Amino acid sequence: MTNKPQYDHELRALGQALEAEGITVFEMKSEAGKYVVSGAPEKPTSLLAKLKQLKKKEGARTLSFMAQDLLRLQWQGQHQRKTPNTLPDFYNLSNTLRTIGAYLDAQNAELLGIEKRPLSLTLLYKNDDGHPHVEDRTIASFYEIFVERYGQRQRSSSYGS
Repeated sequence: MTNKPQYDHELRALGQALEAEGITVFEMKSEAGKYVVSGAPEKPTSLLAKLKQLKKKEGARTLSFMAQDLLRLQWQGQHQRKTPNTLPDFYNLSNTLRTIGAYLDAQNAELLGIEKRPLSLTLLYKNDDGHPHVEDRTIASFYEIFVERYGQRQRSSSYGS
């Protein structure tokens, strides 16, 4: 039997990598032990940022993340977090994706893909029975799950102290 991914951890790490690249709108597919993401960096808001982006010739690109990449990203993310007891910003991509991962984990679903837009997303996954599901949702519709999960993590960390 293969180990089922922990989507909350994997998607958070993936979100951190995409944040570092400035990518917030993308299509992601989960295929045979890897994630393939197609997206472009956000459009710069200042003239200086536009010039820097032109100089780097940044545009649409496709990135692949294997299991070992995600483990490295998770480790790096853990060591960069400075304030573990403060409520994180839900709208940071890594937190949004972590919440979506927790939603998928709670349903024991198998992620097939995500299409992330500025205010909404489409989730494609298989349920326990192997039937595909498509959900079109706003990002904000996951906020309650985010707050609930944060509370669970806080309670479990206070018991460990």
